[in-house]
Amino acid sequence: MELTEEQIREAQTELKRFLPRSLHVYGFLLLRNSVTPESVAVFVDRWPDFRVLVCRPQAEEKGDFFKDVLVFANDETILKEIIKRPNVINWNKQVCFGLNHQHMEIFKAVASEHKVPGCEHAVCHVMILEDVSKLPAIDSSGISLSSLDESHISLLNETWKFGQCAEALRMIRNNLSNFPSCCVLDAEGKPVAWMLMYNSSALGMLYTLPEHRGKGYAKVLICTMAQRLHAEGYPVYCFVEEENALSYRIFTKLGFTEDPSYRAAWFRVNEDGTP
Repeated sequence: MELTEEQIREAQTELKRFLPRSLHVYGFLLLRNSVTPESVAVFVDRWPDFRVLVCRPQAEEKGDFFKDVLVFANDETILKEIIKRPNVINWNKQVCFGLNHQHMEIFKAVASEHKVPGCEHAVCHVMILEDVSKLPAIDSSGISLSSLDESHISLLNETWKFGQCAEALRMIRNNLSNFPSCCVLDAEGKPVAWMLMYNSSALGMLYTLPEHRGKGYAKVLICTMAQRLHAEGYPVYCFVEEENALSYRIFTKLGFTEDPSYRAAWFRVNEDGTP
């Protein structure tokens, strides 16, 4: 069934019971319900005691890999049944699913049944800061901090691992327009390091220009953003790709922890735009 607006707000509250495994979907609905009323369809297997919830933002006509279809499930049999329903997922479009990595084989199997190409896009640690008060003291004296703005969009798109395309450009523009961000400015007022928030309320896109690394900018940005998000009532968490050992060490040293049995993952279908 598809949820009404009132039920979507209730679902956000219900998802808190399943943290951290529901964090991706919970964070999206939290922002969607409180900041920007993004057009979205939310499906569950039953209400109110749902076992599967699929959150499908409205994408461009051909699809948009940066408007993830987010999935929470604690019953794999029902999950497979739900995502096979054509009113829930159009498997002939470009789709990127955000899911628990434990469910990856189900999505691969359903993609195979629909005879569409699919690939595992990323697997990430879900790093959570449970107690912001335990952040270490960070000396930011002499560092000029600011927020990112529209003039910085191209720079972020060019340097982001998953950027350099029109869809990423739209996503970055939306995030900078609606959500908190932070950057370090050089003497000329240009960003040399930055961090923003994704529409799942996760911290992300942490980056320092190569010639400015080794100065502690990442720690300053993480602590600044973490304190701000906590003060505004958001969960403080991020996704760190499994192969990114450096970021994993930085977040761990700052007090972020994870459930070692849980990984977030992304699965793309029809990446070339054709079924």
